[in-house]
Amino acid sequence: MEATGTDEVDKLKTKFISAWNNMKYNENKLLPARSGCTIEDHIIAGNVEEFRKDFTSRIWLTYREEFPQIEGSTLTTDCGWGCTLRTGQMLLAQGLILHFLGRAWTWPDALNIENSDFESWTSNTVKKFTASFEASLSEERELKTPTISLKETIGRYSDDHEMRNEIYHRKIISWFGDSPLALFGLHQLIEYGKKSGKKAGDWYGPAVVAHILRKAVEEARHPDLQGITIYVAQDCTVYSSDVIDKQCASMASDHADDKAVIILVPVRLGGERTNTDYLDFVKGILSLEYCVGIIGGKPKQSYYFAGFQDDSLIYMDPHYCQSFVDVSIKDFPLETFHCPSPKKMSFRKMDPSCTIGFYCRNVQDFKRASEEITKMLKISSKEKYPLFTFVNGHSRDYDFTSTAAKEDDLFSEDEKKRLKRFSTEEFVLL
Repeated sequence: MEATGTDEVDKLKTKFISAWNNMKYNENKLLPARSGCTIEDHIIAGNVEEFRKDFTSRIWLTYREEFPQIEGSTLTTDCGWGCTLRTGQMLLAQGLILHFLGRAWTWPDALNIENSDFESWTSNTVKKFTASFEASLSEERELKTPTISLKETIGRYSDDHEMRNEIYHRKIISWFGDSPLALFGLHQLIEYGKKSGKKAGDWYGPAVVAHILRKAVEEARHPDLQGITIYVAQDCTVYSSDVIDKQCASMASDHADDKAVIILVPVRLGGERTNTDYLDFVKGILSLEYCVGIIGGKPKQSYYFAGFQDDSLIYMDPHYCQSFVDVSIKDFPLETFHCPSPKKMSFRKMDPSCTIGFYCRNVQDFKRASEEITKMLKISSKEKYPLFTFVNGHSRDYDFTSTAAKEDDLFSEDEKKRLKRFSTEEFVLL
C-alpha cells in the first residue's frame, strides 16, 4: 500500500529530524539536563566517568545510507522509516553483550570517543543508569575458543581474556551489519517482517519488531547462537513452562547448559497517551538487573530506553544517518557503533506502545527473575492488575492456541493474526 499524504509529510519530518541530529552529533552537543537533580537512592558505584564508560560501551545502531539495495525495493537507506527496527537491534545487541561478555564488560576505547556535554550529568554521581552497576559482577560465561585468528590482535591486549572480549565485541556488531548476509541486519529483519505483511519502507511497531527478532534468533544458524533463544509474551502474559521449554530445547552436543533466553513483553502504558501512573513501574523495570532496555519512544519516533534519571528516561537515538560500514572487512571502524551522547526525555512524552526486554542466562536465572519482576510489578502497580504477569504452566493449559511456529512456515496462523492486530492497534513509531 502506498503511503498517504500524511505519511509522506511524517517521513519528511523524520528526515529533517535526522538531519538535525546529524548536526547536533557533529557538534558534539547533548541536550542539557536540569541541574541540581537529587540522587538520594539508586546511586551507582562510580562517577560520571563510569556512567560514560557504560553508556558508550553499548552498541548504537542508527539509520544508515548507501548500503546494499534491499531485495524487492530500490531502497539503500532506512532513513525515515527504520528506527523501530534499529531500536530492536539495540535491545538485542545489549542482550548479546550480556550473554557473551557479561555485565562487567566495558569497551576499552569507550572514553576515547570525543566527549559530549557531560557537565549536565552532575559532578560526582549519577542516578542509577542500569542494573549492571547494581548487580554483582557475575562470572563470565564459559565460551568456546573462537575460530577467528588471534594473531593480529596480540600486542593490543594484556591477556587472552581481553582479546576474546574484543573478538566477540566485533562479532556481535558484525551480526547487525547492513548487508543481506548479516544475521540480525536490516535486510534479514525485513525478510522476516514480510511474513507479517510488512515490507521495506513501512513503519514497524515495537510489538511486531519483538516477533521479528524472535524469528531472526530462531533462524540463526551460527554455532555461537545455539545457546540463546527469544520468547515473546502472549497478551501480556509470560507462561513459565513455555519459557523453560525453550531454554531446555535440544541443543548441540557440546552445549551442556540450559539456553539463555531474552524475554520480550509488548505492553501499552495507557490509551492515546502514556498514563503517568506507570512512571514508577518503568523506573522499577529499568532498575532490575535482568532488564536489557525498552523498545519505545515518543509518537512517530522510536528510541531505545536504557535507564532513567529522576522522571526522565535516558535513551539512545537511532535518528542519525550515518554512512554504510562494511563489517566484513578486517578491523572495520568501531566508532560509529558507539554513541558518546546520552539523551534524556520526559516520561510524559513517551508513547504508550513499547516492548520491554529481559535477559536470563539459564532456567534458574529465569525463575529468580520471574520472582523479582513479579514482586516489582506488585509494588509499582497502582492499578488492580499489573501490566503483565508470569503464570505457571503452558499457554495451552489456559486453552489458548499454541504459538509454536510450523517448520514450513515462519509464522503460524495465530501469530499472523496477532501481528496484524499489533500493526493496526499500536501507535506508529518511526
